[in-house]
Order: sequence, then C-alpha cells, then structure tokens
Amino acid sequence: MKTVLTLLVFLIVLPMPYAWAELSSTQEVEEGLTCQCSCGLTVHSCNHLQCSFAVPRKQEIAKALSEGKGKEEILASYMTQYGEKVLSAPTTTGFNLAAWITPFLALILGGVVVSLITLRWSRRRATQEAQPPVVTEVADEYRERLRKELSQFRD
Repeated sequence: MKTVLTLLVFLIVLPMPYAWAELSSTQEVEEGLTCQCSCGLTVHSCNHLQCSFAVPRKQEIAKALSEGKGKEEILASYMTQYGEKVLSAPTTTGFNLAAWITPFLALILGGVVVSLITLRWSRRRATQEAQPPVVTEVADEYRERLRKELSQFRD
C-alpha cells in the first residue's frame, strides 16, 4: 500500500515541471510580441477583453507551441508577417543595436562628465586654499581708519 501511494505521488508530481515549462514558454512568447490594438502592452498583458489582435494570437501561439515550434521560430514568423514593430524588444542586429548600446554609453559618458567636473572643482578649491591672502597698501590704510573709528565709538 505504501509503495502504491509513493508511486502515485511520484506520477502526479513528475509531469508538473513540464507543465510549468510549457506555461512559461507560452508566456515568454506572448511577452515577446507587442499588441497591435494600440494599447501599448504585450500580447500577454493586453487588458482588452475582446482584443482583435491579442486573443487570436494567444490561441495561435498555444497551437504553435503544441505543434513543437520554438519561441524564436514563432517570433520570427510574426516578424515576417507584421514587421519588427510587433516585437516587444528591438532585435540586436543592424541599427537596432544602437537601442541596446546607447543607454549604457549615455550612463558611462554621464559618469565620466560628473567625475571630471568633481575633479575640477576639488582641484580649484585646493588651489584657492593654498594661495596666501594678498595684503596691499590700501588694506593697511583701511585697517588704520577702522582702528580710529572703533576707538571713537568706545569713548
């Protein structure tokens, strides 16, 4: 009896990861496509109940996955049918590569600019502190005048 129960639990639990993998791959493919109903969301996230694009595509994706097609193959078929605009992320070829590289280059360039500005400010402050105050003849005259006025004020 114990062996039968263990075998039954094993047979129930064994296919679970495969079912999860199929669901996640369905979600991955749906997330890879942008809905064309002007909602700006992916096919998986489209919140229109009767969406003329997302609802049929979800059925087509499920059918294609059950036929054994892979994510890349399905996305490629939609790209040939609708163009690159249907993909939720730009491809990593040609001019689209700039969309992937530009943000990182902007961050690096911004970091370099901030570093250079802070370095320049710190050097400017160090040179200002190192210079001795300049004493001129005019300053001595003003000092004497201040002493006289203060002595008159105290009296």
